[in-house]
Amino acid sequence: MILQAAAHRPAPPRITGVEPLLQHISAEFEHLSKQHKVIARYVERHRDVIGMEKIQCVAERCGVKPSAIVRFAKHFGFHGYLELKAVFRGGIESPNALSRVYQDRIYDALAETSAHLSSADVTHEFIRGALAGMKELQRDLHDTALGEAVELMANTQTLWVAGARFAFPVATYLAYALQHTNKSIQLLTHIGSMQEGQLRGIRANDVMIAVSFSPYAEETLTAAQIAVSHGAKLITITDSRVSALAREAEVVLLVQENCTFGFRTMTNSMALAQGIFVALAYRLEKKNVSLSSTAASSETAT
Repeated sequence: MILQAAAHRPAPPRITGVEPLLQHISAEFEHLSKQHKVIARYVERHRDVIGMEKIQCVAERCGVKPSAIVRFAKHFGFHGYLELKAVFRGGIESPNALSRVYQDRIYDALAETSAHLSSADVTHEFIRGALAGMKELQRDLHDTALGEAVELMANTQTLWVAGARFAFPVATYLAYALQHTNKSIQLLTHIGSMQEGQLRGIRANDVMIAVSFSPYAEETLTAAQIAVSHGAKLITITDSRVSALAREAEVVLLVQENCTFGFRTMTNSMALAQGIFVALAYRLEKKNVSLSSTAASSETAT
């Protein structure tokens, strides 16, 4: 009877959309095995091309056996890798996805040859990668999350900005730009390892913007955890919703950078940082105009 009941147990609903699947993977991430966490990170970061990749290729890049990929797919309600792959197949029509795969093949080929590239050739490749990345950012930017981030920033007096290593230029630009608003801006520079002392000044209802990309800077994660423990709101700019930094955040802004000749560009991150600042400045100016209009109407009425 038990076996018969199990045989008639309904299968879990199959997820058919990329975004719902990634959200489901994110929700399950902490309960996944070590191997499945590696696969989950790969799936998220390569969502544009996984619809074209063979299981052997994915397994090799994740450093696992193909059977682990199959078990991962079954964990999320699919019969196997082909069904999981089919969810992402819609993205293969994207010029960005095809361009990324094509560029990867070119770079792999160049790495195996002694082909000479001029300085202009190298620069043009970086520009092409940056342009492709900007199109992906425009396509994938989540309007709701961006709006929530701007609202949090608008409704606090003190903004903290944290970012180390690769993310430090983005954090520094943000701090510079935000100083043009009426907010109090605190940039964690990590100079002399004095950031924890600086963080003693963070208060409930302050907002921290933490910027970090894989491999995630421990300094930034620690700063974010301290901020949250003090009651501050956390906004993260990162490349994965399953990162430890993202799990601490109230709002997560996802941004992926293209990799050209083994070096990540910073175009998308900087564009997002500029967009956040301009959106906040617009939001604050709009509020000031509204208040001025209300005050003028009151004076006219009296």
